Amino acid sequence: MKKLPTYTVLTLAILMVSACANLPRFESSDAASAKAMVRTEVVRVEPKEDIKPAAEAPSMITPMVENLAAIRATGYAVISTQNHRNAAQQRLMAIRASKLDAYRALTEQVYGQQLDATTTVAEMMVTSDTFRTRVQGVVYGAVLESITPVGDDTYETTLSLDARVVNSLRGLYLAQLATRNR
Repeated sequence: MKKLPTYTVLTLAILMVSACANLPRFESSDAASAKAMVRTEVVRVEPKEDIKPAAEAPSMITPMVENLAAIRATGYAVISTQNHRNAAQQRLMAIRASKLDAYRALTEQVYGQQLDATTTVAEMMVTSDTFRTRVQGVVYGAVLESITPVGDDTYETTLSLDARVVNSLRGLYLAQLATRNR
């Protein structure tokens, strides 16, 4: 009789043990009740009305933000960096810049952010690491909650967007993507 290699014997032993691990275990020692538990039935389940079809099911794009009543974004701008000689005009420009920054933050929350990154490695050392981000989208229906000065040289603007509007914007965006890909 031929002798089997050790790895073959070990493989067979592992297969036999793992096959036994998949068998159901019963707490009862009564063989009749164990046989009754093993019996399976094929039952047809009717779909419920509240289950969404695949077309309406959430996708990877659907973020968890949809569970909120509204999303909120804050933008900031420094007064002294505004390009104007008149101090009053600098303040107005800072208010506008902080509002645009808040809109950018809202757009990031609704549509996400596109990130391009490049890393260059030479001689097993990182020689260059470059990141570029881009935000693009349409935002309507934002509510201006506040414009407040922060300290002596900064303005803060807070905007909010109702969750229904966010869902509408995302729906329009996904429809636009679908027509673009045809």
